[in-house]
Amino acid sequence: MMSRSVWRWHPWLVLAAVAFVAGVGALVWRLGPGSDPGFIEYPMLVKTDIPTALAVAPDGAVWFTIEFSDAIGVFRAGKIDRIRKETENLEPLGLAADGADGAWYTDTPMRAISRVSSDGSIRSFPLSTPIVRLGRLAVAPDGGVWFADVTTASITRLQHGVFVRHDVGSLGATPYGIAVDNGGTVWTTLQGADKLARISADGQMTALDVPTRNSGLGDIAVDRSGAVWFLELRANKIGRFAEGRFTEFMIPTGSAGATALAAAPDGSVWFTELSVGKLGRLRNGQVAEFRLPRADGRPFAVAVDRANNVWYTDLSGWLAMLPAVRAKAP
Repeated sequence: MMSRSVWRWHPWLVLAAVAFVAGVGALVWRLGPGSDPGFIEYPMLVKTDIPTALAVAPDGAVWFTIEFSDAIGVFRAGKIDRIRKETENLEPLGLAADGADGAWYTDTPMRAISRVSSDGSIRSFPLSTPIVRLGRLAVAPDGGVWFADVTTASITRLQHGVFVRHDVGSLGATPYGIAVDNGGTVWTTLQGADKLARISADGQMTALDVPTRNSGLGDIAVDRSGAVWFLELRANKIGRFAEGRFTEFMIPTGSAGATALAAAPDGSVWFTELSVGKLGRLRNGQVAEFRLPRADGRPFAVAVDRANNVWYTDLSGWLAMLPAVRAKAP
């Protein structure tokens, strides 16, 4: 088990270490007790594959990145496919589906932002920096691709082949999570500064202090109402910003290791609890937890489809889903 203090300070830097541990143990975990009938699990096609970031496309395809692999994964028509790419993935944290049956992803070894289409073709857009460290990625309603650029301490947009950077380095921050609301406003978490940053459609940036200091900000999402949800890893909380004010919700299990969250169509917010092998659901101010079917499960990313089925990646070598009927249960 990794040191929790490492996760507290650098959640994006320790993915490789987590993945290595998961990969070594995957063969053992696959032989564990049978799955909970409430979950549906799909094993990786290659036993050493470690599914990481996750995105559900409008057409129902479930895309995922694979750590230490030269492939991008996609689940469609009831089966998993591996789409080969030129280089091996390293910290593939940024992934988002677009409205054209494809997905965008951060490609650190290529020093690029890339798009994979439904037919398997890949197009890459190289970054100008010789060293690249990237966080999360999101696709805006206008087709712009936004991502957290750790190297340049900026929030960057790629559109029509052109990169436009928005500097956050002056705030002493490291950008990580990215989300875009229906109006085109971009939201990001600024690690090290305990702030959320908001970039309006006209490019104006505003920084907001979150209530809890030294909270360890992580992933971020915007729900259909426009409320902004974010993870506070060190504080073991889920935060919400709406109508000009913040609200925070404690995760019942201590040191849960929340790594990702997603806003569901039904208004619920789902999050992963990597350290304790659970999914969490926040609904009407109440948190419910769902233990994964495997004792050593390591949920890393989560996404919810249009039917409210909850998808997640398990670093032990599984793409899995909690069906909507089970997800709605008390």
